[in-house]
Amino acid sequence: MSGLANILLVDDNSKYLKDALPLYGYDVKVTHGGVQALEVLTNSDKAFDMVIVDILLPDISGFDFIKKIRTINKVKYIPIIVLSSEADEKKIISALKIGADDYITKPFLLPNLLARLEAVLRRSSWSAVQNKQTTVKSVSKEVADSLTSRELEVLQMAAKGVSNKHIAEKLFVKEVTVKTHLNSIFKKLKVDNRTQATLKALQMNLIED
Repeated sequence: MSGLANILLVDDNSKYLKDALPLYGYDVKVTHGGVQALEVLTNSDKAFDMVIVDILLPDISGFDFIKKIRTINKVKYIPIIVLSSEADEKKIISALKIGADDYITKPFLLPNLLARLEAVLRRSSWSAVQNKQTTVKSVSKEVADSLTSRELEVLQMAAKGVSNKHIAEKLFVKEVTVKTHLNSIFKKLKVDNRTQATLKALQMNLIED
């Protein structure tokens, strides 16, 4: 992706935004109906950062389109902004309840749309960061729980550069036992050597720097 974000624009009257958004750094792909848009989202190797959709589409309603997106695992969390000439308060509330992140009525001012687009993308990015941090913490806890207390001891000493022989002496075990512990550690951390194990352990806060 060369632009600020990759946007799928679902609108059968999309020329204005198709021409305008790239001027502000966005990559835009256009589909004129909801069915084609769903095919693009589910089958394309290209990752989209946002969908902008009109409620009035030639094939399916924008409401049905949003509902369908929220059931597809691959894209169920993608930000969606609705563009519509329908300014009815009930429709706006309905769109937001079924999964739209924002609702902008036509005609609109471009600066207003750009500001709200940026705000939705910013919230989406923050959520992604939070989810990633949560995932890392969860993985770290699972790995930490899978390591035995002896393996943690071996890992901490190995991370400090202590040789297998000296680790064996400190723990009153045979050197071959230390190697066995290290092999088990490498397997659990999914690494191949001491250096990788140390870096992975630091990243997961399993040892102190």
